[in-house]
Amino acid sequence: MRQLYLVPNRSELKQLAELRRTYGAKWEYNDFFLPSVLDDRKAQLEIINTYAKEIGDFAGDTIHGAFLDVTLHSTDRLIREVSELRVRQSMDIAKEMGVRGVVFHTGRLYNFRDETYLNNWLNTNESFFRRMLEEYPDTEIYMENMFDESSDMMARLGERMKDADRFGICLDYAHARVYGTEEATWFCELAPYVKHMHINDNDGRNDLHQAVGAGICGWQQFNQLMEEYEIHSSILVEVSGYEKQKCSLEFMEKNHVIPFD
Repeated sequence: MRQLYLVPNRSELKQLAELRRTYGAKWEYNDFFLPSVLDDRKAQLEIINTYAKEIGDFAGDTIHGAFLDVTLHSTDRLIREVSELRVRQSMDIAKEMGVRGVVFHTGRLYNFRDETYLNNWLNTNESFFRRMLEEYPDTEIYMENMFDESSDMMARLGERMKDADRFGICLDYAHARVYGTEEATWFCELAPYVKHMHINDNDGRNDLHQAVGAGICGWQQFNQLMEEYEIHSSILVEVSGYEKQKCSLEFMEKNHVIPFD
């Protein structure tokens, strides 16, 4: 079975920890990407200690890294420097916790296809994340699609980085449906590089993070694409709160949605 991931929060910690144990899930922490937390060491320690007291250690877990306004490929030196700082702060927290890996977004401008811009994005991200892998030898890095209109640039980066076994693509199925081209294209182009996935539901127009089964995402198609392109990555059910997670898991079990296949 592909490893299942869920999103914890401290306000429902006991219930979510029980759900984690029941399903043998790991957690992906969404507590550490806000600038207010990245700038507050005391807050970081309080968050880490709260979770540690409940589950013991973070082996196999992941965190979502900084992404708000992060533009590693900016031609503005100051923006680039701050972006690199935020990524390193995320990596430092991951190292301290001993999690499996960190998810970052592409940071690309939606549907901006200027060739100079795209090549700069590609070259800058390859160079920077290779350095991150060297500096943090025990941590994996996953690049997630967000406002990406197509999968081609992520595929190009994945191909360039295929020799780096701790780098991979995080394919967000819901983002691909809302912002991108046909889902099958995403799977076809990215399958060799996918090491992590995010799933939730939506109305096909907005990134709503609904419970799986509450929107119009095609879950039979999802299963078919996962099998056709032989993707065996870990899968995060990226919805917040106990009730939405419980509803998602019940729907997935009933309908045999991967990883409940």
